[in-house]
Amino acid sequence: MSFQRSAPSRIVIASRESRLAMWQARHVQGRLQALYPDAVVDILGMTTRGDQILDRPLSQIGGKGLFIKELEVAMQEGRADLAVHSLKDVPMEMPEGFSLAAIAAREDPCDALVSNRFATLDELPPGAVVGTSSLRREAILRAKYPQLKIEPLRGNLDTRLRKLDEGQYDAIILAAAGLIRLGLKERIRAVLTPEQSLPAPGQGALGIEILAARADVAQWIAALHDTATAHCVRAERSFSRALGGSCQVPLGGYALLDAGKLWLRGFVASADGQQMIGGELTGEQENAEDIGRQLADQLRARGADTLLTCLSSR
Repeated sequence: MSFQRSAPSRIVIASRESRLAMWQARHVQGRLQALYPDAVVDILGMTTRGDQILDRPLSQIGGKGLFIKELEVAMQEGRADLAVHSLKDVPMEMPEGFSLAAIAAREDPCDALVSNRFATLDELPPGAVVGTSSLRREAILRAKYPQLKIEPLRGNLDTRLRKLDEGQYDAIILAAAGLIRLGLKERIRAVLTPEQSLPAPGQGALGIEILAARADVAQWIAALHDTATAHCVRAERSFSRALGGSCQVPLGGYALLDAGKLWLRGFVASADGQQMIGGELTGEQENAEDIGRQLADQLRARGADTLLTCLSSR
């Protein structure tokens, strides 16, 4: 594999093999091919532990790192130069020796309601079964719609849609971005606004991970980096990191840029949605990570620590 700093002759992208992950990898492949028309850009498809363990909720099997470990090993062994991830699957603390070197422009960051029978959450009758893989979505639903029955939903996007179509669920909640990227926008019955369902940190954005020592690869992918998206997701991830965010904590964090200012909203909740502590903060976009930490501090001052302690002891 080539390690020179000039234009690359070959680039290998590590990716999970789900249809959505491969779409993301091919998207980056296309961007790199356009930048380096003389280079060969290959995709190394891999199955991760997160893809293999489908009988238990993510919160019970170790969280976000399950989807990226094998890809990191491929980079360490020199079989791949970079890995493409849904940013919400990337742990808040990057493993030693790895760097999140580029963050691509964001797709729609919102959650989406998918149902064959109901057009809105408000239409769902008492006892209706709603599927979600996310503690965040579960807490929001339990808080606002206690009459609904919330059930775990694992598997890749196609599997989740199949389970809905088989009648296992009356509705499911998915990330709008994945449906849009796979050309399945027509399956969305309603996009949930951030006011209805505050997105997860990084939702809708793609992160490109490399070995921290690979300055050559960082240079190759620099043009893929979207500064506005990066400011927003850095604030979101900083907020989550400061609260120990992972798949085990129902937590939302979403930032917007407005007239050069960064507006961050965030919350942490109990799993049953009975307790929810949220807040917002605005500041200069260059101070994105500070804004995230400051909002986390505000929530801690209002009792988030007690909530997080309860969650960690579950």
